[in-house]
Amino acid sequence: MDPCCKHMAMHFVRRCMMRARVWESAVRLRSGTCLVIAMAVCIFALAGLIASNSSLDAQEARGRIAPEGASGTTVKQKATARNFMVSAANPHAVDAGVDVLKEGGSALDAAIAVQLVLNLVEPQSSGIGGGAFLVHFDAASSKTQTYDGRETAPKAALPSRFLTPDGERMSYHKAVNSGLSVGVPGLVAMMELAHKQHGRLPWPRLFEPAITLAEKGFEVSPRLNMLLIWYGAERFTPKARAYFFDEDDLPRPVGYVLKNPEFAKTLKAIAQGGAAAFYEDGPIARSIVAAIESAPNFKGDMTLEDIAGYQALEREPVCFKYRRRRICGMGPPSSGGITVAQTLKILEGFDLSKTSGAVMSPRALHLIAEAEKLAYADRNRYLADADFVPPPKGMLADGYIAQRRRLISERAAMARARPGEPAKNVEARFGIDETLERSGTSHLSIVDARGNAVSMTTTIEGGFGSGLWASGFLLNNELTDFSFRPKDGQGRPIANRVEPGKRPRSSMAPQIVFDADGNLRAVLGSVGGSRIIIYVIKSMIALIDWEMGAQEAADLINFGSRGAYFEIEAGASTIWEGLKVKPYGQAVVPDLMTSGTHIVVVKPDGGLEGGADPRREGVARGG
Repeated sequence: MDPCCKHMAMHFVRRCMMRARVWESAVRLRSGTCLVIAMAVCIFALAGLIASNSSLDAQEARGRIAPEGASGTTVKQKATARNFMVSAANPHAVDAGVDVLKEGGSALDAAIAVQLVLNLVEPQSSGIGGGAFLVHFDAASSKTQTYDGRETAPKAALPSRFLTPDGERMSYHKAVNSGLSVGVPGLVAMMELAHKQHGRLPWPRLFEPAITLAEKGFEVSPRLNMLLIWYGAERFTPKARAYFFDEDDLPRPVGYVLKNPEFAKTLKAIAQGGAAAFYEDGPIARSIVAAIESAPNFKGDMTLEDIAGYQALEREPVCFKYRRRRICGMGPPSSGGITVAQTLKILEGFDLSKTSGAVMSPRALHLIAEAEKLAYADRNRYLADADFVPPPKGMLADGYIAQRRRLISERAAMARARPGEPAKNVEARFGIDETLERSGTSHLSIVDARGNAVSMTTTIEGGFGSGLWASGFLLNNELTDFSFRPKDGQGRPIANRVEPGKRPRSSMAPQIVFDADGNLRAVLGSVGGSRIIIYVIKSMIALIDWEMGAQEAADLINFGSRGAYFEIEAGASTIWEGLKVKPYGQAVVPDLMTSGTHIVVVKPDGGLEGGADPRREGVARGG
């Protein structure tokens, strides 16, 4: 086994054991059952890593270690309603959205209220210091629009940003906890752009729930407490540390009433002054620049001009057909829409239906993984910010999809998927990417009483972002979503390299599903870094091919492949599910696949069904 691979495999096991001890403490299992199960999972995972050494490199081993750790599961009940539905990652946030919808607000109004509360109660995942992608459906016009609030690199950013003076990759963890990792936040600008087109309630009204909660305080949840334990006080700069930890650097305990008057003040300014209060030269923008300039490890180079120049964009949706449905998602700089589309279009050539007995069958798991391998290979080679690197034409063309489908054997796993050639001579233009994505992300799905819908995935990148604090909120580390190396070993430029003003590639995949007649049928998305795509694909197949309900799809064990091996959600029972694909030659590696899938399904009779991921603390509620 390659020494680097061996080192990363052992690192994974150590991390897994650390998590096991946190789990055992959190659930107060005196018998140590949780620890024993986790040990077995870790040993199995290490065996899988060794077995798959021929197709596993150090970059992939590093990429497997998810940053926003598991915190156990909670049984969730399916939610039903007749008029509207909200599914999101925290009950406080869902309540804010439901209240907005009860007042006659639109799905977009509710999304803003939900997001602002999530910033407060789920600060590890998203907030106004980060960005988002949003897919919106307007029932009156039957129009689907997508909005890009992805962060941008400062004008001073160079392709060598994350290289050491001798040309080597910078330490990932040092890069994250530095000013170099922070992109210009895009969330506030994107929310304002979408609200001007689809809002019904006044902009200031949408800020009220988060302001009230910030001033009065909220109880620290078990998940937030556990993640603070996991990261430790050293992850944060002094102001953030003082907020999340006590004077002995112990995290705020479960149930502690955490207040954030600084964030309330910031929200009041944006509520009254609009996005200009955030982006124009003033207290908020200056605090962002100051935090970046005083960052540990490496100071940043973002300026007030960079912040003032940020623009949220409306982009063309990526729409395609699958099993008589029309599915619409986000285009680049998100890779999610195209990669989900490629995978499902490839799979359309195989019968995965419930009637064929394909629900979680070995054949179905194998075929899904093989299709994902092909789609990820194209993603890793070609997709980046379309304003800098337009995706090659033909990636979703029927002829090209059929060509890729023919590479799948129904009996044996491919050794390693290579990118295809959707356009002539296009492959040779780009190098082999080595971007490492981390997941500090949240997703919300909403349908309002008028039939409008929002699917929005929102992020500050890694758990707790950069750890930098400005005006009561955390700043993202989104620029580490760029490839650290601008060229590959053969000297070819990497599509997702750092460039001034560029938006880093994302895997976020908010989706809206319609039936053959154009009727809204589902709103969904997930979190999980580069695994977002396989979580969304699993949910799509569960809803469409396996005819599951919203909560069933969210509950279903996670599985799939990002290229090298077959990943399966770690657990006492899921390991055996993963072993089903061993006879096909799949290298099976169980892992802590902490998704955050939130789904709203519209039934043929107009009723609504909501599902929330049991792996996080979210809920679905309606009226």
